[in-house]
Amino acid sequence: MSEKLQKVLARSGQGSRREIELMIQNGRVSIDGKVAKLGDRLDDLNVTVRIDGHKIEMVATSDEVCRVLVYNKPEGELCTRSDPEGRRTVFDRLPRLESGRWVSVGRLDANTSGLLLFTTDGELANRLMHPSHRVEREYMVRVFGEVTEQMVKNLVQGVKLEDGMARFEDVVYAGGEGMNHTFYVMITEGRNREVRRLWDSQGVTVSRLKRVRYGDIYLTKDMPRGGWMELELKEVNYLREAVELAPEETTLLTVEGLKRKKGVRQIRRAVRRHEERASEAPRGRRGRNNEERRSSSRNAAEDQKAQGKRKPSNGKPSGKPTSGKPSTGSAPQGKRKPSDSQSASGTPGKRKPSGNAANRRNPLANKPAKPRTRK
Repeated sequence: MSEKLQKVLARSGQGSRREIELMIQNGRVSIDGKVAKLGDRLDDLNVTVRIDGHKIEMVATSDEVCRVLVYNKPEGELCTRSDPEGRRTVFDRLPRLESGRWVSVGRLDANTSGLLLFTTDGELANRLMHPSHRVEREYMVRVFGEVTEQMVKNLVQGVKLEDGMARFEDVVYAGGEGMNHTFYVMITEGRNREVRRLWDSQGVTVSRLKRVRYGDIYLTKDMPRGGWMELELKEVNYLREAVELAPEETTLLTVEGLKRKKGVRQIRRAVRRHEERASEAPRGRRGRNNEERRSSSRNAAEDQKAQGKRKPSNGKPSGKPTSGKPSTGSAPQGKRKPSDSQSASGTPGKRKPSGNAANRRNPLANKPAKPRTRK
């Protein structure tokens, strides 16, 4: 049975159907060396499909294992795979996959935090985002300004925006003080900045926005910011049934893995380690940053300068040399011996004797050791 090209690529984890359709329109996808076009179907998965010249491994329906992650997105992260300015993205901390890739279910603005779903099944992601399935999204909103009952009625009945009519399915007041008020609102579609634009239409400004629910998947208190957790088979099948997909029969979460499920402290520790690594300064080829290299070069210059002013072995400051010829025991210039104040291991220690004094103290130092034999 033939399938649409975008559906097969979405199942292989190359993105949602909408993203892959844009790739096909831009001429980035090829089938056996020929540029693909919208409407192409695949009868055989043994063909060579490439995206931007990279070969894509096709995944059959029977071999696909649907995985879903819950991620608590902090403010400041971008919902993109790469940023030219080097800012953090939501994909930085996700676990690596041997095949395919993680597809985000919708997007959140950089200054919006909260629940974000990721899946390896592009078809599941596309259906969860499509407004025809009316999957509920709940947000906690803090607005600045005076809110009246008429304004709330307008938001529930519908407001005309630039891209058409929009409304909240439900609005619940959660308290507030002064000009700051907190509400829980629910929508069934995911237009760009829809929640903020609806409140802006009533003359109030959203000062904080956080997604707390997607369908029946809630953001719980045991999920710290920047942490993620993989859903169990029962929760994955709930999402699939909500968008009319067949239930999944297998999962990559083993029984031992469920028993050793990460706790809140472990997730917080992993997030803290990631923050520490991300905040480190960029390092050079040998693992040292520029400041360390400069400090090491300064220390080397100071050591060389101090080596030129070394005291003689009798402990008295040296005067002018009696002749211009170097002594017989000194090393030629450019091949200086290591400092006498350091031991053979490189650590500071007792000054070593040189010349005849070394032979008098250890007469066997220059003689080769005899091999040991058993009698």
